[in-house]
Amino acid sequence: MVAAFGTARDTRFDDIPRVETVEQLALPALAPASEPEPQFLREERVRRGDTVMDLLQRLGIDDPAAFAFLKGNATSQTLFRQLSPGKNLTARTGAHGELQALVFPLNGGKDLALVVEREGERFSASEQPLRLETQVVMKTAEIRYSLFGASDAAGIPDTVATQLADIFGGDIDFHRDLRKGDRFAVIYESVNHMGRAVRSGRILAAEFVSNGKTYRAAWFADPAGGDNSSGYYTADGKNIRKAFLRSPLEFSRITSGFSLARFHPVLQKWRAHRGVDYGAPVGTRVKATGNGIVEFVGVQGGYGKVVVLRHQGRYTTLYGHLSGFAAGLRKGSRIGQGDVIGFVGATGLASGPHLHYEFRVNDLHQNPLAMALPSAPPLLPNQLEQFRANTGAQLARLDQIRGFNLAQAD
Repeated sequence: MVAAFGTARDTRFDDIPRVETVEQLALPALAPASEPEPQFLREERVRRGDTVMDLLQRLGIDDPAAFAFLKGNATSQTLFRQLSPGKNLTARTGAHGELQALVFPLNGGKDLALVVEREGERFSASEQPLRLETQVVMKTAEIRYSLFGASDAAGIPDTVATQLADIFGGDIDFHRDLRKGDRFAVIYESVNHMGRAVRSGRILAAEFVSNGKTYRAAWFADPAGGDNSSGYYTADGKNIRKAFLRSPLEFSRITSGFSLARFHPVLQKWRAHRGVDYGAPVGTRVKATGNGIVEFVGVQGGYGKVVVLRHQGRYTTLYGHLSGFAAGLRKGSRIGQGDVIGFVGATGLASGPHLHYEFRVNDLHQNPLAMALPSAPPLLPNQLEQFRANTGAQLARLDQIRGFNLAQAD
């Protein structure tokens, strides 16, 4: 479209009439601008002696209705029952301290959290899966007084320290062998929620230097499965696990060793003591030192409540003076190394709470602290190539962090 305009020469614009018009125009209705209500996300760690009210106050929550709901709702009662030190509680609040949402990880190993949410003036509580991520953590530590003391100082969880003792328990007696200056390095999985550790996963590789001797192990699981398909192995594929653990208790003290002549504290006479006594509180968990079958479970004379396991035909182990047995334990039950079979007590001829442990070969008593324990089977030749491919990176990391006190995460 084209438009053209033209004016004649000498046209006078002053002769064009002008009209001035003033009109009131109505403005559209305007609503005041509204900003979203500010919300705050806070996190608090449970301290020893904390109550739920203490936590809510530190989280900046000022909401009597929310507290009444937490106290009265059956699902949210878990918060009161599982308020253990070290756990983290996350809350989202409004500008005036009103609770909008709360997340509290639950015990039980199912990776669930208690989630409390506000919907208007009402609250709801439910158990929901946690959104988790796994990190690989590398740490080293030096023994000053004990394994747990060193792991605490390095920020290593107790569950990792316990795994470490299980892995090397066949080579190192953690009751007697640890020396000041011993050191260890460990690479393990940490399962996190919102950047905070929820639980520790498996140790991937570890090194322990005790009394100048170095022990190393890496986790390997054969994708093909089958027997001997998973466990901890040395760099050349030997099984780090012995057929028997040195001790049936994780950590304790030896109160009486193996002896052919010991003064019996109850009978008040000299007699042979063909076992090892471990002092521990009543109820301490007693673990099977090797894979086996229950040969006897019940009460047997001076042993009191006792469990006898048979291993590989020629070996038997005895666990005496127990306060009770693991649920479902009966003659003929198959038991795995490290399975809980009973609990420390003082039944039978016992002067106090302790575990009496015996190790027999062809029904002859042996000193379990002095004898060379048989090893578990090594990797098969067709597994070695896969093992080296899977574990090479982790073993190289141990070389990198050896001698350094550090904590790193991927």
